[in-house]
Amino acid sequence: MTRSAERHVLQFCHGYDGPFLDCARQYASLFAGRGYRVTTVFLTGAADADVAAGCASDEVLFMDYSSRAIRGLKLGAIRDLRKIAASRSFSFCIAHRFKPIYIALLATSLPVIGVHHAFSDYQRGSRRLFANLFRKRLSLLGVSDAVRDDMRKCLPAWPAERIETLYNRIDIEQLQGSQLDAAEARKELGLSPSAWIVGNVGRLHPDKDQASLLRGFAQALPNLPDNSQLVILGQGRLEKPLKDLALELGIGSHVLFLGQVPDARRFFKAFDVFALSSDHEPFGMVLLEAMVAGVPLLATACGGAREVVEGLGVLFPLGDVERLSHGLIHLGSLDAGQRQACAELMLLRLRERFSDHAVRNVFWHLPQVTRLIAES
Repeated sequence: MTRSAERHVLQFCHGYDGPFLDCARQYASLFAGRGYRVTTVFLTGAADADVAAGCASDEVLFMDYSSRAIRGLKLGAIRDLRKIAASRSFSFCIAHRFKPIYIALLATSLPVIGVHHAFSDYQRGSRRLFANLFRKRLSLLGVSDAVRDDMRKCLPAWPAERIETLYNRIDIEQLQGSQLDAAEARKELGLSPSAWIVGNVGRLHPDKDQASLLRGFAQALPNLPDNSQLVILGQGRLEKPLKDLALELGIGSHVLFLGQVPDARRFFKAFDVFALSSDHEPFGMVLLEAMVAGVPLLATACGGAREVVEGLGVLFPLGDVERLSHGLIHLGSLDAGQRQACAELMLLRLRERFSDHAVRNVFWHLPQVTRLIAES
């Protein structure tokens, strides 16, 4: 294959499970109307036509490596990506998570923008050494200021403009069109049409701290609206301990564990409140999904969640059952007018800070991006 004179961007993703397919779409959409052709490459995962269609990319390639095959030095993946890069005239690479960053830097001579979606990626000395070795070609983005600041702390010698924030974002209109109204969502989930429902969506894992949510709900319950329920969507290793805790707290009949619900964001209008009790959530896409649905928010005041919720919803310190309980009681007292005003403020925040349009404008003014464009 011969090189093309057309400008190309390589997007290199670890996989397309969970939220990472939409991450690929988000970053590919940054280049719409900018005269770039986007090639998205997935390191893991078999070829899938639906995934390819959902990437908003001009070309989608699947390397189809297993998790086991990309342990260690990843020589096969480096060789395969080198072949892809040699056959197209890429201007630069956007790589999501550390393994794709590592492979992209070793397989190509391209400038690499590394996108990090989690905390502690550079706490290991070997990763700090690697990043410093490739510092001339590598710049970094965090999905929240909290993730950005974590990386800056780990890489103190780096100029601040080489480690910036680019928020996750959401296609507001697309999600609005796919979300079911409250009555239909409750019917589909098998929920009471008259209940007052606190919703939570996430893995049943210690990081999500649903135990504190159960305790806070139990404490608040006597002061919540009649027929209040806590509805948890998700599965994980803590399912039995959490169910046992609900029984121990005497709220078993008020708590519903619905398991894994495909495309759960379609059902957020079933909730009267959305509660996120996670420990240092890097960002919290579920918060944006709840905001699109117009559902009042309660979240821990740590990680990226604070940046999403502050000024719009109720924040409480991680694990603070008393403050969590008070937050639920406050949100349970909102009247229809207050809920509508809250929904309007959330939609405004989405459009100004977390929409594709808003983040696209930020991206093209980032120092590392303007530098790459000037050099390409």
